[in-house]
Amino acid sequence: MASPRILPSSPLQKLATFKDPAFSPAMAVAPPSSSDASPLDTFASDPVFSDFLSSDFDSARFSSQALSSGSAAARAESLQDAIRLLEKHLRSEVLARHSSLLSQLSSLRDAESSLSAVRSGVVALQSSLHRARQEIADPRRLVRSHTLQLSNLHAAADLLQSSARLLRLSRKLRDLMSHPPDRLDLAKAAEMHREIELLYEERGLAGISVVEDEIHWLSDTGNRLRSEAMKAVERGMDESNQNDIWCGLQVFYNLGELRSTVDSLINKYKGIGVKSVGSALDMKAISASSGGFGPGGVQRSGTPQIGGGKRAGEALWERMARCMDELHKVMTAVWQLQTVLSKKRVPFTQILFLHEVWQEGDPLLTDRVWEALVKAFASQMKSAFTASSFVKEVFTHGYPKLFTMVENLLERISRDTTVKGVLPALTPEGKDQMVASIDIFQTAFLALCLSRLSDYVNSIFPVSSRGSIPSKDQISKIILRIQEEIEVVRMHGHLMLLVLHEIGKVLLLLAERAEYQISTGPEARQVTGPATPAQLKNFALCQHLQEIHTRISSTVSSLPTVASDVLSPSLGVIYGVACDSVTSLFQAMLDRLESCIIQIHEQDFGDQGMDAAMDNNASAYMEEFQKCTVHFRNEFLSKLLPSSASRSETICTRLVRRMASRVLIFFIRHAALVRPLSESGKLRMARDMAELELAVGQNLFPVEQLGAPYRALRAFRPVIFLETSQLGGSPLLRDLPPSVILHHLYSRGPDELQSPLQRNKLTALQYSLWLDSQGEDQIWKGIKATLDDYEIKVRARGDKEFSPVYPLMLQIGSSVAETISSQS
Repeated sequence: MASPRILPSSPLQKLATFKDPAFSPAMAVAPPSSSDASPLDTFASDPVFSDFLSSDFDSARFSSQALSSGSAAARAESLQDAIRLLEKHLRSEVLARHSSLLSQLSSLRDAESSLSAVRSGVVALQSSLHRARQEIADPRRLVRSHTLQLSNLHAAADLLQSSARLLRLSRKLRDLMSHPPDRLDLAKAAEMHREIELLYEERGLAGISVVEDEIHWLSDTGNRLRSEAMKAVERGMDESNQNDIWCGLQVFYNLGELRSTVDSLINKYKGIGVKSVGSALDMKAISASSGGFGPGGVQRSGTPQIGGGKRAGEALWERMARCMDELHKVMTAVWQLQTVLSKKRVPFTQILFLHEVWQEGDPLLTDRVWEALVKAFASQMKSAFTASSFVKEVFTHGYPKLFTMVENLLERISRDTTVKGVLPALTPEGKDQMVASIDIFQTAFLALCLSRLSDYVNSIFPVSSRGSIPSKDQISKIILRIQEEIEVVRMHGHLMLLVLHEIGKVLLLLAERAEYQISTGPEARQVTGPATPAQLKNFALCQHLQEIHTRISSTVSSLPTVASDVLSPSLGVIYGVACDSVTSLFQAMLDRLESCIIQIHEQDFGDQGMDAAMDNNASAYMEEFQKCTVHFRNEFLSKLLPSSASRSETICTRLVRRMASRVLIFFIRHAALVRPLSESGKLRMARDMAELELAVGQNLFPVEQLGAPYRALRAFRPVIFLETSQLGGSPLLRDLPPSVILHHLYSRGPDELQSPLQRNKLTALQYSLWLDSQGEDQIWKGIKATLDDYEIKVRARGDKEFSPVYPLMLQIGSSVAETISSQS
């Protein structure tokens, strides 16, 4: 048996194990054998040489310091000594480790020999690798070639398979398209068409001749499908047939063209609407439709020639009506499209078709179209207003008709597109935008309305002439014109309110001019003679303003409440000026009648004689009162009040009623203040009251229509004949103010019970003026003071009994206080 071959050790192994057996790490780091201290320790303790041991030693800085110290030579000598010391130390270190250094040198020679052996081994390895690479390269090239062939085979097979599938689908589509139109399933055909298109694009079948032939046919088929689907959609939009719209949209969805198709439809209908707006105000077309540029035509400037204005205007209105119909058609069609999209869902995902063409936050389809239409309409209106005086005049004078067209358009669209569960075609903001587009003509119309009425007011009430009073016929004409302006816009709520505002301005102007014509001064207030020219002028103004107020109020009463509220302030001013024209006269007449009544205090009603009781003649003050009322009736009231056949309530009727009521109340007040009052005086006062009632009823106002004042007069007559003990429970007191009863009771009391008039030493007129400014509670306080004085006087005399009127007056006064307290 052969002995195993012993391989020589590797050079690397020799290098790794080569070392001096006499060398050890302990010997490598052993300190020098010299027992002297190390020079480094000496340098570390030396203030000069310690700098050389620092890691940041700077020779330039050290030299600079040595030179600047003034002992550079000594420093240099010390450095030389240090150098010699270091050299000596190094020599001793080398000598101490001489054997170790020699052994290390021998190891380096062995390492160099080992590295040379390793280098030759590496060269041999590289040669072996080169031969292996050459042996592997040929199989690799063969594998790559076969792999490419396999890939091409797969690609060719895939193309053949895809082409075959495309041809099968194409044959199915051909069979489907060969059906009669009434049985053709467009949606299924579109789905197959889309599948073929995607197969062609995704599989890269371009360039295959048989496939290209099918693709040419497929393109024609797609055009046919699109055409049929678009006809269905447009037919459905025009005829409001949502089923046709849906069928057409389903085709486009299956074709993958829903969004672009919807955008195309929106743009189409938007263009139709904008075009209709533009053609409605095309003056050339209007001219052509109305007979060319001869008589009845329109010139280039937009102004009709002589004789052509009427026909051109009619043509303009006809074109506007067609425009409104076209806009209605466009909006309802787009709304039908939007409604179908918002109802139908994608079969598999259940996403609304609307979300395929519309993103949250974007305007809806109807909003997009309406915004474009309103913008075009507003632009055309503004352009027509500034560029064509003819269109401006027609639309300004006929603005109610234009406004009616716009309102009807908005109402028709809202009515036809308001379905439960579906958004309407128009929003409130959209409607306001359309109405605002004709604001420029609205402003002109209102200005024209104000100008027409103001010019007529200025003509009948010229500023330059103060004494000029319009005739009754002129007043009737201004009323008629105002009523005509209201009647034109009666059916348009918003426009009617705007017109009423302008009419209100005219009424204020009318009131201002009439107020300027009112005569003032003594001539207008005199009541002793016949009516003066100044008074007759004031009477005419009052009647004219009263006529305006009555007839305009009657017209407004048939309008909604909000319309009445608009004119109420202006009508109130008219009413106030009408009152002002005769108020001073009525006040003068009332002052005259009150001055007659206050003379009652000059009569002696305390006479107990039989002659006074049997005298059937009225008192002197009452005779004068009667004469005044007859004079007022003949000279003033007959010219102011309406005829007896007319039952209408007029301004003067109200003033006469107020004056008659005041006369009755004033008489009762002063009749109650009469003191003393004997039995014969009571009879005379009763006769005076009868004469007063007769005079007021015949010459001023029917007393039975005066209400509370008349009931008070009728109640006071029997009250004065009642015994004091009967007064407390009498029902007649309910028709009389407490102050009247309390004042009358003074006439039944003793002389030491002074009335407030006597206690405060006032005249009857002064006390009457004070009573006008006070309420029942304040009057009672004044009366209570007199009762307190009376009580003090009686108790001062030591009497224990009071006059019967005293407790009765306290009882009536306490009821007054309780009533005031409960009300507060």
